[in-house]
Amino acid sequence: MSEEILVNITPMETRVAVVENGATQDIHIERAINRGIVGNIYAGKVVRVLPGMQAAFVDIGEERTSFIHASDIIPLDARGREDRNRAPADITQQLHEGKKLIVQVTRDPIGSKGA
Repeated sequence: MSEEILVNITPMETRVAVVENGATQDIHIERAINRGIVGNIYAGKVVRVLPGMQAAFVDIGEERTSFIHASDIIPLDARGREDRNRAPADITQQLHEGKKLIVQVTRDPIGSKGA
């Protein structure tokens, strides 16, 4: 059995096909116009903390800043491991302006709002 992954990249779109024994099994086309950022992981920097909203804006290098709510921050235990059972802490205890963090986008920007 032979398997191949064929990739064709142009300025307008990227096409990927999976071919097994000469037959196309799967094809994926991503157009530049519709390219989303959901799932992408960025090194970001906090630019503003909003204690009243329990949220912050993070610069991830896109056109607009991204929004993160305190409940979206995964708390860590004393050993630095994820502790999803712990309630989210106050945003001011977790983030401050200038803090660098790794973020994963869960929603594409819409209209005038960032990711």
